[in-house]
Amino acid sequence: MLMLAGWARAQRKALPIVLTVDHGLRADSEKEAKRVLRVAREHGLEAHCLSWLGAKPKSGIEAAAREARYRLMGAWCREHEIEALYLAHTLEDQAETFLLRLARGSGLDGLSSMQAVSPFPVPEFASLKLVRPLLGLTRGALRVYLKTSGVAWHEDPMNRDPRFARVRIRASWPELEALGLSPARIAAAAAHLSRARAALEAETDALIAGSCRFEDGEVLLDGAALACAPREIGLRALARLLGRIGGKPYRPRFERLERLFDSLPDGGPATLHGCRIGPAPAGAACFGPKTLRIGPEKPRKSRD
Repeated sequence: MLMLAGWARAQRKALPIVLTVDHGLRADSEKEAKRVLRVAREHGLEAHCLSWLGAKPKSGIEAAAREARYRLMGAWCREHEIEALYLAHTLEDQAETFLLRLARGSGLDGLSSMQAVSPFPVPEFASLKLVRPLLGLTRGALRVYLKTSGVAWHEDPMNRDPRFARVRIRASWPELEALGLSPARIAAAAAHLSRARAALEAETDALIAGSCRFEDGEVLLDGAALACAPREIGLRALARLLGRIGGKPYRPRFERLERLFDSLPDGGPATLHGCRIGPAPAGAACFGPKTLRIGPEKPRKSRD
């Protein structure tokens, strides 16, 4: 908050608006949210508290709270025509995210971890962006900054609750660092993978641009070009096309995607991810006999 406000003043830009979320999960949460508002206003910043109301889940609290706060902040930003939400994730947050995703068996995209600029994680707020300018700074550096600024901070007790996987990783840092797995090195590995991902995405863009024709909510695809592309590029292109035509913000399950990919372009019609994929009719085969057509899957008739 303070860094962004200082940058805005130095650049003579509009000051940031501060949002804090009261999840209502602890007795002191309302008091802590009010303190955020007070500090923000002491520094000349507009600030608002958004409350997560209603019943709270008994399990999966982390994921549910994350979903709730992004929905609350996304709705506020959209209502007030704000285009970007700035977050204070640090280098350690990046390293912890890498390890959490590694434990879940994530592939390259997941292990590239958080991006400096990324899409909003709730599909209905797709026009918003998340911006993380502090991924290269450590928590220690931020604490020094606050001390020199004369501003105290609050330590969230949930950050010490061993029920949460991220907290258990934080407790393991001394052992990990003894093995040479420091947060800086892990974050650097995530950055390497992020560059590799960007290169793959650029190749995927090129394949789609040269082998697709979009019309009337469908896409005609050069099946021969898809089959000749490097497998990773072809899979990415197919997944992106299915998501675009099917209106899904997430990718299909990888096993099903691979199975479909291997059946093209000579296989019969198939359905996946809300789409129907099959050979294009002769009159629409703009890329020759291997032209494929991907369109929305027709709703299934309900049985009486």
